[in-house]
Amino acid sequence: MIDVIRSNLGPMMFGGLVVFLLIGYPAAFSLAAVGLFFGLIAIEMGVIDQSYMGNLTFQLFSIISNDLLLSIPFFTFMGAVLERCGLAEDLLDSVGQLFGKIRGGLSYAVIFVGAILGAITGTVAASVIAMGVISLPVMMRYGYNMQHATGVIAASGTITQLIPPSLVLVVLADVMGKSVGDMYAGAIGPSIVQVVLFCIWVMILSIIRPEQVPALPPEARTLKGWPLAWKCIRGIVPSAALIFLVLGTIFLGLATPTEAGAMGAVGALILAAMYRTLTWKLTYQAMSSTMRITAMVAFILIGARVFSLVFQGVGGGKWIEHMLTGLPGGQIGFLSFSMVFVFFIAFFLDFFEIAFIIIPLLTPAAEKLDINLIWFGLLICANIQTSFMHPPFGFALFYLRGIAPPEVKSRDIYLGSIPWIVLQLILVGLMIAFPGMVTYWLDKPVIMDPAAVERQLDSMPKFDQLDLPLFPQKN
Repeated sequence: MIDVIRSNLGPMMFGGLVVFLLIGYPAAFSLAAVGLFFGLIAIEMGVIDQSYMGNLTFQLFSIISNDLLLSIPFFTFMGAVLERCGLAEDLLDSVGQLFGKIRGGLSYAVIFVGAILGAITGTVAASVIAMGVISLPVMMRYGYNMQHATGVIAASGTITQLIPPSLVLVVLADVMGKSVGDMYAGAIGPSIVQVVLFCIWVMILSIIRPEQVPALPPEARTLKGWPLAWKCIRGIVPSAALIFLVLGTIFLGLATPTEAGAMGAVGALILAAMYRTLTWKLTYQAMSSTMRITAMVAFILIGARVFSLVFQGVGGGKWIEHMLTGLPGGQIGFLSFSMVFVFFIAFFLDFFEIAFIIIPLLTPAAEKLDINLIWFGLLICANIQTSFMHPPFGFALFYLRGIAPPEVKSRDIYLGSIPWIVLQLILVGLMIAFPGMVTYWLDKPVIMDPAAVERQLDSMPKFDQLDLPLFPQKN
């Protein structure tokens, strides 16, 4: 019996973690507790040496000294400030006027503004709350179908997951050991396709059920006191400038993600000052939100490192790798299992927990099967989008429920999310079918011509041909 337990500590650890999470214990403390408990058992059974647990010190120090993770509080603070500064109102107003003459115009505006906000905030909560507060009353006033209105607002907020500078992409890059810049570049194609898919669905709906997405009446298309062109410029240009400040500097190699995040945080404060909304109350609320999210990420990461260290020590990593690489179908079988597993585990775990718990288990198998990790990471990121949308724990739905007027029923919010979940799954399928959607945007590999290198070396003077003194004298 002891031998059976000793040889199956890995599966038992994984099962114990699942039990704790299903009961409802916080993920960070569940990870650490399970890791330490099974670490003591493994020491008593002689599976690992007592000194092995001393590696925890180095694991925890590596978290604290990781410069990349510094970008998380910067991007979070930037999003928290922009959520409250008034930029979203100007954006939605200006873009809504551009699309107001056509059916579904407000839906198109919500999608595009959601994408723009995603590119400058990086957090789903900021996008969903801002879009819900601003656009939901307007869509209700002009007769939009309630389920469609709530669905498009929630979905537009989840685009933030995929559009750089998404916090999920930063975390995935760190966990998978890849460049954040490459992860951001690879996300460009899927982000564009996601927006296009959403717009196609609105267009289809405007054809088959035009009464659900009416155009704005003529009296609502005039901006009193402002030239239309100036209103659009005032709403769009600051956003474009901040997007370039954050993403452009990363893509051009002028700044690291942490430096770009710091510039984005300063840029958000400047925009808030321009909109005359920069107050001590706004700053305190943004700092408080940043502190909570950063602390949550840090504790989950610490717990995940404790669990991972013991899990690898008892052979759990080899067990997972052998199980996943042994699936029928090779790469296709592994990808199918991974996508289905992540989709269903997202019903119970949020994206940080999935990134820190599940991804380290899948990555070694993906590497062994020669799968491009940037592509695989973005597949998971697109899949994790659904975790914000599907019941019972879809956080985008919770955010929307929290700020929606009383006449909006929870049933409408949940049913309204279904078409957009399907569209997100279609994106995952397209990314699998057309991997160039991701790889096209990555840097082309440098192909070295050995013959050209050899010719260049032959043309260089040999060391014995150089007229150099054997013992150079000091001046």
